[in-house]
Amino acid sequence: MSSLINLNQSLATTSISCLSQNPKPFCKTHTRLVSTVPWKRQRVALSSLNLSIIGVIPPPLKACSLGFNRLRASSNDAQSISGGSNEMREPSFLEFITSERVKVVAMLALALALCNADRVVMSVAIVPLSLSRGWGQSFAGVVQSSFLWGYLISPIAGGTLVDYHGGKVVMAWGVALWSLATFLTPWAAETSVLLLLSMRILLGIAEGVALPCMNNMIARWFPKTERSTAVALAMAGFQLGSSIGLVLSPILMSQAGIFGPFVIFGLFGFLWLLVWISATSSSPDRSPQISIYELRYIQNSMSVGSLSNDGPKPRKVIPPFRLLLSKLPTWSLIVANSMHSWGFFVILSWMPVYFKMLFHVDLRQAAWFSAVPWCMMALMGYFAGILSDRMIQSGISVTLTRKIMQSVGFVGPGFALIGLTVAKSPFIASAWLTLAVGLKSFSHCGFLVNFQEVAPQYSGVMHA
Repeated sequence: MSSLINLNQSLATTSISCLSQNPKPFCKTHTRLVSTVPWKRQRVALSSLNLSIIGVIPPPLKACSLGFNRLRASSNDAQSISGGSNEMREPSFLEFITSERVKVVAMLALALALCNADRVVMSVAIVPLSLSRGWGQSFAGVVQSSFLWGYLISPIAGGTLVDYHGGKVVMAWGVALWSLATFLTPWAAETSVLLLLSMRILLGIAEGVALPCMNNMIARWFPKTERSTAVALAMAGFQLGSSIGLVLSPILMSQAGIFGPFVIFGLFGFLWLLVWISATSSSPDRSPQISIYELRYIQNSMSVGSLSNDGPKPRKVIPPFRLLLSKLPTWSLIVANSMHSWGFFVILSWMPVYFKMLFHVDLRQAAWFSAVPWCMMALMGYFAGILSDRMIQSGISVTLTRKIMQSVGFVGPGFALIGLTVAKSPFIASAWLTLAVGLKSFSHCGFLVNFQEVAPQYSGVMHA
């Protein structure tokens, strides 16, 4: 690129000197300049010079303007493509929301919304399903928990595959399988209990790759100063999926029977899959739609080397578990993830049953009381993401920012759940749960983003 710019500068300068000294459009100096560069670049230069010879460009003046135009374009390209010594400016808000990376995180948010919607349908359907099948509360718990049996299996294997093959492929397979399991749940429930449990286990296995895929793709698509906001946007979809599933499931059941939501949400998953395959890429340098400026901005802003999947794949698919598990930060993230997930899934699975059994509200009211906390979690999570990124941009260290967010995300919900024990009405109970779940979203800007910073190459398997 630098030699090409030098060539353009020389051509432009020589064109001016020729006009003042020689009425002919070209002089011997051009020939000497062209001969000093490799043959491929000679052809580019000679083809430009020949344009004036064959009459396409009027000889003296157009040759001069040609040199200046090429010089100007090449200089701009050098600044925007090479990165050079000048630091690239931060994108404006409009550039950010219309960027390719925001499109990717929007698709991730939709996938996570479907993930949670498919998951919570059974939390609503288990009440009428138990009544129609004569199941006791203990067996209803077995049906509910069978999802977690599968969810325990897949995250480590799925996270390893994500880090090796990229998030696009693994997420596509995950959505395809969990949509299939959701779609087939009505048939399985009508056939046998064993098949129903098998579909629930398959749902858990497939959904176990969703969050590792999200972490992996955000680590590749977003600079450090934007990752909290990106995770907040993706997890907002995750929480809104809970609200959508809880609110729409009773309505769909009243119109299409107990199994109506399973069929509809399963079909939406297949529709999402078609868009995902055609419109996204695992990493920025694989994307055909991304602009050169955005690609260079992402690559220059990465704190580690390129996380592209275009390079040669590692020889070993299995991550260095011994090395990862020998580090104290790894264990702190494992413990934080375990505690967060345990509380999250218990509340998610049993909240409608809690309102139904303890406060004796009907199923539709229980769904609404259960949906409000997840809407607040989505809103508070987005606020926490913006606040976290602003703290880092203002000079606060990444480590301190993550610790502050994680402390709020654990201590706040603890006090709120203590308050829940004295709730005497469904409104007070929903308020305490809303506070608990809303503050819990601060953890997304703590341990959840920290996976991408502690071990970005293994962010998928670390999340497992």
